[in-house]
Amino acid sequence: RQPPPPQRALEKVAAQEGLSLHQLSGKWFLVGMASHCSYLAEHSHQLEATMVTLTILDGQSLAISTFRKLDGMCWEIRQHYLPTQAPGHFLLKGHRKSSKVDVVVGEADPSTFIILYYQKGHSISLKLYGRTSLVGDTVVDRFEQRVRAVGLSEDVTYYFPTYGFCDSADEFHVLD
Repeated sequence: RQPPPPQRALEKVAAQEGLSLHQLSGKWFLVGMASHCSYLAEHSHQLEATMVTLTILDGQSLAISTFRKLDGMCWEIRQHYLPTQAPGHFLLKGHRKSSKVDVVVGEADPSTFIILYYQKGHSISLKLYGRTSLVGDTVVDRFEQRVRAVGLSEDVTYYFPTYGFCDSADEFHVLD
C-alpha cells in the first residue's frame, strides 16, 4: 500500500484556466474514477452507469444531480458545490464539519470531457466525465496520467458501464 497523499494535495493541482462555468452546464457521463475507496474496490463488479446533470447557480456555484440505479431503481442524488476564493475550486459541505470535500476542476474540454479532483481529509480521488459515455483514448491517457501524478494507480482506477443510464427519478427516489 502507498502512503496517503499529503493533507493538502489539491493545492498542488492547477485548476483549468480560462474556463467559463457555463460551458460545463448540461449532461455528463461518468466514464472512470480513481480512488482508494474500499467500497469501490469491494463492489467494482457492480458498478452502475452514472449520468450527471450540471447546472450553474448564481454564476458561481454548481448544482449537480447524479442519476444512477440502486437495486434496479433510478435514484437522483443532489449536491451543491460552493465556490471558493480560487477559480475552479469548490467546496462540497457535508452534515458534519469533518465531511467537507474539496473539489477542483483539473482539466476540461467542455465539449468532450472534464476531470474533477476530490479530496476529503487525506484521501484524494479523480473522476473522468464525458459528454458521451465513451471518450477517446487520448482523453483516457490524460486521465490516467493525472491519476498517477497524485500517487494513485491503475489497480484503484475503475471504468463505468456505457449503457443502462437513468436520466430521471421519481419524487420518492431523490436524495439531497
